[in-house]
Amino acid sequence: MRSHINDLQAKLQSLKEWESSNPVRSADMSGKPVCIADFEEHARRFLPKSVYDYYRSGADDQETLAENVAAFSRWKLYPRVLRDVSVMDLSTSVLGHRVTVPVCVAATAMQRMAHPHGETATARACQAVGTGMMLSSWATSSIEEVAEAAPAGLRWLQLYAYKERRVTAALVRRAERAGYRGIFLTVDTPYLGRRRADVRNKFQLPPHLSLKNFSSSELAFSSGKDFGENSGLAVYVAEAIDATVSWEDVKWLRGLTSLPIVLKGILRADDAKEAVKLGVNGILVSNHGARQLDGVPATIDVLPEIVEAVEGKVEVFLDGGVRKGTDVLKALALGAKAVFIGRPVLWGLAYQVSEGKLKCMTLDPWTPCLALLNAHACVCVHPDHLICCLLKFAMTNPQDLCLCRKSFLAHIYMSVPTHINIHIVVLIVSQWPRVKKEQKKFSRY
Repeated sequence: MRSHINDLQAKLQSLKEWESSNPVRSADMSGKPVCIADFEEHARRFLPKSVYDYYRSGADDQETLAENVAAFSRWKLYPRVLRDVSVMDLSTSVLGHRVTVPVCVAATAMQRMAHPHGETATARACQAVGTGMMLSSWATSSIEEVAEAAPAGLRWLQLYAYKERRVTAALVRRAERAGYRGIFLTVDTPYLGRRRADVRNKFQLPPHLSLKNFSSSELAFSSGKDFGENSGLAVYVAEAIDATVSWEDVKWLRGLTSLPIVLKGILRADDAKEAVKLGVNGILVSNHGARQLDGVPATIDVLPEIVEAVEGKVEVFLDGGVRKGTDVLKALALGAKAVFIGRPVLWGLAYQVSEGKLKCMTLDPWTPCLALLNAHACVCVHPDHLICCLLKFAMTNPQDLCLCRKSFLAHIYMSVPTHINIHIVVLIVSQWPRVKKEQKKFSRY
């Protein structure tokens, strides 16, 4: 009993020390949030700096972090008119399961830093909305706790390849027993990307939290370990995650479980084709929220070539930069079955959870966006609802034209004088046969 009391006192002291070094900032805001940016501003004011920085930041110079959002503006919606949209259907299916909206929750780690209930609150919100949730292996609520919180909800498990394969296998077995409907294997994290904010903050979990899917202190990423001047998470990944992971491990996982498998982190068509050969059930086009390798393309930019590469054999999803209903429509038009959102959910958690629903998930008017496109259902959104616009690209930097490779389905003639700026280059994507011929001229891009 005495040792237990001493242990509790030590934890309380650690928590006090952490809170004193990570003060909560003022959360006062005039008015209620009306967009995702408002939720983020509230989170910036409310959360401790190290927590907000962990959620918000990307790798290195954060070029891809900005590009993920900005790239959507290069695609313009091209609406039809005079279609009956009095009855709308926003539903779709993900890996054989119906969701009421084509927006699911991506795996974001350590959600209890944003809200006391963390992942269980997110699970209840998804169940209430009728969409799916991908649980991070690095959750601060366990696989079983999330299942119990929303027993009727649609759930998938995000998975890393641990150096000890028995750890990975055990997570899969627990997910199977708890009623999870699929495995999303992250394939872009042999090492952790260098996130400067985390290094500056010497990021660690608050002492009252741990990664609840692991019993050992080494894998639970507890605050009791001294990580020196480094980001604690970077040290954790280097010690726990297997940098030798390869296509052979995808085969191993395929043989381990009958659950659908989605590879999370694919950005290239050749990798997508290889994944299809190995029998995966889906591809999540993702750059890990721009938190791994900086300077990679925005996910919306590479989505078309991934969709083309898989030839309809597996479902394709997208995450990264989705902030509003029109972003969702653009991804659907380019072939995504659904999109996944991460940071917006964290900002919603930091704001409040009310009546089982995250306000950020019900705020954006999905239905009007679809109706104004004059499509009455998600399945009616096609490439001919888009125009690709490249605005103000300077020919003085021809290397910038790599953005116009076939994934953009655009053609630009290299004979344009170098001193001329391209103010608007427009391609109506529906002119597919002509585009396919023109692509051959520019295969080097």
